Amino acid sequence: MRAGFSTSTNKKNIHYGYWWWSLPAIVMIFAVHYVATGIGISYSFTDYKGIGAHNWVGFDNYVKLFKDEVLVAAVGHTLFLAFTFFILVNVIGLGCALAVNRTLKTRYILRTLLFLPVVLSPLAVSYIFKFIYQIDGPFNSLLAVFGLESWQRTWLADPHWAIYAVLTVMIWQNIGFAMVVFLAGLATVPQEIEEAAAIDGAGPVSRFWHITLPLLRPATAISTTLALTTGLRVFDQVQGLTGGGPFGATETLSTQIYTTIFAFSEFGYGSAIAFIFTIVVVIAAGIQLYITRDKGTYS
Repeated sequence: MRAGFSTSTNKKNIHYGYWWWSLPAIVMIFAVHYVATGIGISYSFTDYKGIGAHNWVGFDNYVKLFKDEVLVAAVGHTLFLAFTFFILVNVIGLGCALAVNRTLKTRYILRTLLFLPVVLSPLAVSYIFKFIYQIDGPFNSLLAVFGLESWQRTWLADPHWAIYAVLTVMIWQNIGFAMVVFLAGLATVPQEIEEAAAIDGAGPVSRFWHITLPLLRPATAISTTLALTTGLRVFDQVQGLTGGGPFGATETLSTQIYTTIFAFSEFGYGSAIAFIFTIVVVIAAGIQLYITRDKGTYS
């Protein structure tokens, strides 16, 4: 009896000892994420300019942001980039995953090549594409080779096409990540089920819609949620390619927050934008997770 009691007590002591090891990390996360966020929210109710004293202005900053035409346009650009990126990167990523999943002999090389852009710096990629999109750059030169001179234009200086140029870079760099997530999901799909369905006469499209896609629900939830939040938070590509121009045609909420705080030193107003932006991202991610949840488990 004593031996059993002693063993049980020692296990409890070991358990609590391991818990204390995690305390510094918990404190650091709490300080960096939650305390800093709380301070930022408090600034949103002031006229803080970065230096000197600041006064309490209540909800004036929040009233101002709903009347800001530039900010309203930035919201539209952000939503367009986020949802277009969300759809295309997952569709193309899934297609790539299906293409390099099992049968191709060169699938390992193709996986590496498709994933390579993910590990590159977004700013470095943006500067490379900024050169590619120049009026005398490789892209316009390629159009000339195919006799499409009428399609040539200053892509990043055109208010209509600049946002599509940014979107292209975003998709190109993130396809590999979506592909890897879907490849992990495809690895859990039993091949025997697909073979049995094929024997029963089910075609490739039917097997995909009724077998593969439902079993990919967990991977789909991860990939779509990450794509949505990445699209909403886009900053590096816009800043590296256009800086929000031309004439605000590619301004997003992230670049607007950056410009407001660090260019115009309006910390209070910028904090208000950032707080509303955070709420939007959290709500969008929550809705996405709810839609893609495992209904068999949670319903």
